[in-house]
Amino acid sequence: MVPPRTGVRGDAARRGVGAGICPKSGRFFAFGAKGAHHGAVDDEIVERVAATTGLTPAEAERVVGDVIAWYREPAETYVRRRHQTLKTHGVRNDAAFARIGAELAERVVAPPELSARQLRRIVYG
Repeated sequence: MVPPRTGVRGDAARRGVGAGICPKSGRFFAFGAKGAHHGAVDDEIVERVAATTGLTPAEAERVVGDVIAWYREPAETYVRRRHQTLKTHGVRNDAAFARIGAELAERVVAPPELSARQLRRIVYG
């Protein structure tokens, strides 16, 4: 396993922004500069989140970026990560794959429906 990267590196250092690891997806990202998470963050969404939550615009932008990064996680990565989490909590494979399939269907942008066999192949190859 690759150790998490911390600190300020590369282009992020030149722009004067911080860097970190998204705790849910494990993706490396920079924060502090406008749109640093994933390209352009919609200003209207950031303003709305800041106005309705009391967060500063920088904090709201970071929250919006984190949420977008969460939903950009590929289905295969989600299936592997979620399966590992469920196994850690003692959920058996049949129940885990049924649960993961139902969760995938509930995502904002749901992937095509996957059978238990397809989910098993994603996890075990």
